[in-house]
Amino acid sequence: MALPAGAERDFLERRLEPMPVGTGLLTGYYEPQLSGRLAPDAPHPTPLRGLPPAPPEGMPLPDRAAIEAGALDGLSPILVHVDPVEAFFLQVQGSGRVLLPDGGLLRLRYAGKNGHPYRAIGRVLLERGAIAREAMSMQAIRAWLAAAPPEAAMALLNENPSYVFFQRDEALRPDEGPPGTLGVPLTPGRSMAVDPAFIPLGVPVWIVTRDPLDGSPIRRLVQAQDTGGAIRGAARGDLFFGWGEAAAARAGPMREVVEMTVLVPREGVAP
Repeated sequence: MALPAGAERDFLERRLEPMPVGTGLLTGYYEPQLSGRLAPDAPHPTPLRGLPPAPPEGMPLPDRAAIEAGALDGLSPILVHVDPVEAFFLQVQGSGRVLLPDGGLLRLRYAGKNGHPYRAIGRVLLERGAIAREAMSMQAIRAWLAAAPPEAAMALLNENPSYVFFQRDEALRPDEGPPGTLGVPLTPGRSMAVDPAFIPLGVPVWIVTRDPLDGSPIRRLVQAQDTGGAIRGAARGDLFFGWGEAAAARAGPMREVVEMTVLVPREGVAP
């Protein structure tokens, strides 16, 4: 396993021991940037909501379809209104930047879920034969939604009963990524979501994979700083690509084989 040159490499080799995790799957995620309005209008009809009060014990919160139909009106605070498809993908990513018409920037981050299981709408389209497996990507799903009648598009989104609630984050600077599970801002290309049942949060991980657009090799040290509902398994990772269109262009088609090696402290070596 090759490591960074110079003092960084010396530090890592003396204090940390490589432990292979195995070969698995690496996907990508990003922080969406979308247009929003504080009051709804035709292009921005869908509310992004804050957490509602906890339901009585044993009672679940409504599923996505019921929430979109107004089941939490008056209970869950509305933070901003956006396009319905953009709202869905913002919930998938878990955080985002909403640009307001006066030039304001609203940073939203994950606050909680409705407790219903996540169902990938890409898998639904595969099962229907609407998109070929080799052509599947976030961009392909978006293209299908854009071409479908509004009722069909909404019906597909509601196939996923899981719903994400948000909260405003007033502390983040525009040049900072959203906070991950560890509570620190994520770094583009260097932060990765993992399954903490197999990879402890906070540890450095050496990954060997390839770029989803041009196939060039990616061999770099990243840090396990985040988790995700679909990130399950030993060598399963989700690489954070940043924010904006360039990040979305790489995160969407990212679905590559990856070799992972965790770096853990060597026994008997002083910090």
